[in-house]
Amino acid sequence: MTTTARRRSASYKVGDIVTGTTYVEPEDRRREAPVEFTGTVVQLGAGWQRVDASLAYLWARLPSGREVKALIQDVAKA
Repeated sequence: MTTTARRRSASYKVGDIVTGTTYVEPEDRRREAPVEFTGTVVQLGAGWQRVDASLAYLWARLPSGREVKALIQDVAKA
């Protein structure tokens, strides 16, 4: 028996300009708050196969050169 994996096209690609809210790990939320940002996508995905989309990350580079992490569900193309 063989199975065929369904592939969906990614909503974003490296180089896209996005806007959204940064993701702060639960253990860091007492000292850091999520912030709104606009930046260029530099990496997609959490780095683990079969990660649920609600937990999938992307990284964006801000105009300052700093990189931020966000949940894909919390960003949109600018």
